[in-house]
Amino acid sequence: MSDTSSSSAPLQAPAGRPVWQFMLWALLAVTLLLGGVWAYARMKSPFPFYGTVFNAEEAAPALVGTGEDGRPFALSDLRGQTVAVFFGFLHCPNICPTTLASLEQVRQALPEKDRANFRTVLVTLDPARDTVSKLREYVTYFSPSAKGVFIPEPGLADAAAAWGVGYQKADIENELTYQINHTTGVYLIDREGRRRVVWDYTQLTRVDRVTADIREVMQ
Repeated sequence: MSDTSSSSAPLQAPAGRPVWQFMLWALLAVTLLLGGVWAYARMKSPFPFYGTVFNAEEAAPALVGTGEDGRPFALSDLRGQTVAVFFGFLHCPNICPTTLASLEQVRQALPEKDRANFRTVLVTLDPARDTVSKLREYVTYFSPSAKGVFIPEPGLADAAAAWGVGYQKADIENELTYQINHTTGVYLIDREGRRRVVWDYTQLTRVDRVTADIREVMQ
C-alpha cells in the first residue's frame, strides 16, 4: 500500500482561501515590521545622521590633561562649542593626518558664522614621544583652531577606556620606534557637553554628510 500521509502531500491553503492571500499577508507583515524598525530609529533620532548616534541625554566622559599650549586642559572648558574629539598619535602614517585634514575641510564647509564654534581635539595615545610642543606644531599645521591634549600614563589608559577607545603598541623595533594600533572613531560633542555622534575615519571623506551632522547638532 502506498503512503498517502499528509507529510508527503503538497502544502495547500485552507479551503476557500487562495495561496496568494497568504503571500500577501506575509509580505504585509514583513513591511509593517521593517516600517516599525525604521519608525523606532527615527523616533530615537529624527534626523538621519550619517554617523552612529549616542543617547543625547548622556554627558561625554571627562577629558583632563595638558593642552598643546602648555596650559591645563579640560573638555568641560569648551562648553558652548561643538567639538570633534579623537585619539591618535603624531607618528601615525595615515589615519591621524587624514582625520585632521578631513575635519578641517568640514570646518571650512560650515557657514562662516559657525566655524568659530567648531573645534577639533586630538588626544595623543603616545605620551612617550608626543611632547606638548610637538602636539602644538602638529595640530595647528592642520587647523589654527585645533587643540591637542597630553595625558601621561596611567591616566591616559583610564581616559581612553572611558571613551571606549582601545590602543596597543605594534611593530616594535626599539623603545622609540613603533606604531600604535588604535580605535579610529571621531566623537562629536555638542555645546552642552553631550556625546552625540561617532564617525569612523573612513566616513570623514564625505564632507557634505559630516557637515550636515554637525549643523544639526549645532541647532
